[in-house]
Amino acid sequence: MHNFLSEIKTTIKNLLSRKGRSFLTILGIIIGVAGVIIIISLGAGAQSLVVGQVTKLGTNLIGILPGKSNENGPPAAVFGIQIKTLSSRDINMIKDKGNIPHAVAVASFVNSNATIISGRESIDTKFVATDGTYPQVQNMEMEKGQFFTEEEANASDNVIVLGYDVAVHLFPNGNELGQIVKIKIPNNNPSITKDVGSIPFRVIGVQKKMGTAAFQNQDDQVFIPFLIGQRQLLGIDYIQSARVKVDDAINVKITIEDITRVLREQHGINNKEDDDFSVRDLADAIKLLTSITDTLSIFLSLMAGISLVVGGIGIMNIMLVTVSERTREIGLRKAIGATRKNIRNQFLFEAIVLTLSGGVVGIILGVFISYLIAIGARLAGYDWAFIVSPIAIILAVFVSIITGIIFGLYPAIKAAKLDPIVALRYE
Repeated sequence: MHNFLSEIKTTIKNLLSRKGRSFLTILGIIIGVAGVIIIISLGAGAQSLVVGQVTKLGTNLIGILPGKSNENGPPAAVFGIQIKTLSSRDINMIKDKGNIPHAVAVASFVNSNATIISGRESIDTKFVATDGTYPQVQNMEMEKGQFFTEEEANASDNVIVLGYDVAVHLFPNGNELGQIVKIKIPNNNPSITKDVGSIPFRVIGVQKKMGTAAFQNQDDQVFIPFLIGQRQLLGIDYIQSARVKVDDAINVKITIEDITRVLREQHGINNKEDDDFSVRDLADAIKLLTSITDTLSIFLSLMAGISLVVGGIGIMNIMLVTVSERTREIGLRKAIGATRKNIRNQFLFEAIVLTLSGGVVGIILGVFISYLIAIGARLAGYDWAFIVSPIAIILAVFVSIITGIIFGLYPAIKAAKLDPIVALRYE
């Protein structure tokens, strides 16, 4: 035990005598460990953001999209590809309580970029054409006025509900209700089949400020009755998407089965492989998104781990130089009774202390930078959690020690094998 402590003291003394070189030696380890800590923390923070954004929509929601998709990927409609396999008749069958007993509310959607004009003021935003059930499906609350009813939606009344940010921009004085605004769709919009010019709408409500959900600013949009948006503005006869709110999260899976059965009957489909629609619940969306962030985190961690290897090679090179510089010292120690084991342990301890020091500094730096990133993300308005996994810290320490052993072993063995007589003659 005494010899061990003596070797540790000697190791620390030798390293402190060359502070500058010791720091430059461990710089690669510091960067590698800090990189791994930061990437793992970013991955965990991104997952918390993804889960938080998606769950804002509700845990008992089911999404219906046109187009086939496999279990591990999204349907083509997610990427903006126009698919016309979902119709209003399909959604009406889903709205039938006899077909889907656990469905509380169903809402159809078409949307497009548009310019909203009020007098001299205008804003480029997105219109969402939907049913009167939208507030129930999306847990929407009103700041002013009211949302349009199913009767108004079915009658194609020219009424509009403004998102909070849109209302503030167009009507800074807060006198939105009863005002007339116009919707104009850009001519280069691929969603439309005809140029309809500007269509007037009467403002009947303003949505309460909701912030970001599902990575979209819920306040930067407007809502109009479904049929007007589908037929009059876009000139299409299909539905871009639909959402179903289920009475209880426990009934989501059976409701997905019911919806799938109804849609297959509507489309005359007998085999699962021929499905031309996709029915997903929130759990599927979260699973898909987290699998993407997990894969990305692993890949980036491996890239950061390369710097650990580079740092280890740097340590080995420095230790080889150290052995050459201290050849006479090694010969002198052997001459007065030091064994090969003593010499080997001394240089091996130096390598381990170097990498362990780099690992500790890297952990501190990685945690600090991760914390700054989390603060920055929160200031930017994202629900970003500051998460540093204890497993990541333990792994970083373990990898630092292993790196020191692997890359310090060869120089240590080389030093231990030096002939004392040759070493003493070394100039």
